[in-house]
Amino acid sequence: MDAYGLTIYLVLAGVVIVWSLLLALQTWEHRRYVRSCIRDIGRHQPIGRVALFAPCKGLDLEMETNLRALLEQDYDNYEATFIVENTDDPAYPAIRRAMASHPWVPTRVVVAGQAIDCGQKVHNLRVATEHISRRVKYLTFVDSDARPRPEWLRMMVARLNEPGWGAVTGYRWFTPDRASAANALVYSMNCDVLSLLTRSSHYLIWGGSWAIRREVFDAVRMRDEWQGTLSDDLVASRVMQRHRLPVRFEPACVVASPLDQPLRKSLSFIRRQYLIARLYTFNWWFFSLVSATFTNLVWLGNLGVLAWSLLTGSPPPWIPLAAAATLYLVTVYRGALRQSLVKTYFPHWERASRRIQRCDVWANPLVELFHWIGVASASVGRWIDWRGIRYYVLPGGQVKKIIRADGEAKQETEAPLFYRKAG
Repeated sequence: MDAYGLTIYLVLAGVVIVWSLLLALQTWEHRRYVRSCIRDIGRHQPIGRVALFAPCKGLDLEMETNLRALLEQDYDNYEATFIVENTDDPAYPAIRRAMASHPWVPTRVVVAGQAIDCGQKVHNLRVATEHISRRVKYLTFVDSDARPRPEWLRMMVARLNEPGWGAVTGYRWFTPDRASAANALVYSMNCDVLSLLTRSSHYLIWGGSWAIRREVFDAVRMRDEWQGTLSDDLVASRVMQRHRLPVRFEPACVVASPLDQPLRKSLSFIRRQYLIARLYTFNWWFFSLVSATFTNLVWLGNLGVLAWSLLTGSPPPWIPLAAAATLYLVTVYRGALRQSLVKTYFPHWERASRRIQRCDVWANPLVELFHWIGVASASVGRWIDWRGIRYYVLPGGQVKKIIRADGEAKQETEAPLFYRKAG
């Protein structure tokens, strides 16, 4: 290798090492922020009626336990709405059992019917939020695969009461049942994304755990913005950014999400997440693609330079070995920072998760490779499979076509049904 090639290699390796150090610094700041917020939980006692919306489709892992957690919040002024497509949905019996076991919480089930021009989840939310009691001051949204801590709802409302914030968001922390390769892959990639969040979420909302003031929801016409779209949260993110309404990330609103799926399903999940990101937030997807591509090229380049040096003696083998070792040690340090958060977020799960934590700490180069595969695979295609339904999504996020197991979706002729249960 001549001096020119060696210089290019060293510059590229140095850039990736510096980038990794910056990510480690961001992870350290995330940990500092999380610990400061968690220590502050007890003093917040907000007031105001909250409407909680939980769209459901199919049976999630440990779903009934998740639903019960929604009805066991340490906030005494809220109502819960569960939304399903129809009463034949497997989620419906689990919802009714959870409701029956918590008769003191005002709850209802909304049967929304089939979506005909948007994602089923978006359709469910639009139907459920069409008629909201005048007493409601805050709207909170949560996924059925999320298991929030008892103070989740209280902290959502507390942060919304602080001036300057348009919405509040949490995120998920996967809690795999076993340390399989597929579970470890999804777990590690999710931890990586979460560690990038600090006080401001850069207008990004995660739809599985977020809240907004009712007056803001109405003012930005969120229901109208959702019309014809597939993604509820990324559309909400675009709306908040357009109106310059900052979104706050609240660590106490990070929810546990049980996980156990095969590798094929894990790869499909990763591709779907990035495909939706490409269609709705292209800049963020493109940034992820460039970052993942560059990092993996340097890892592969290190291997190539090492092989060349062993064959020719130029450059000395210690140069690529030192570059690879430095980069690897930085990723190990960052992984250790991430996994130290388990004791803060979910201390009861820390002991059972040690094997999968070690995977995140020590196997980062392999995770980065699968990360790149997931991001790159989302470069093409507009068909998205989600909860048993196929959607064809146009650039910009409009749903063009919906295909179900029994064919294309047809127009519904009946109004949605509402099942109410007073608390």
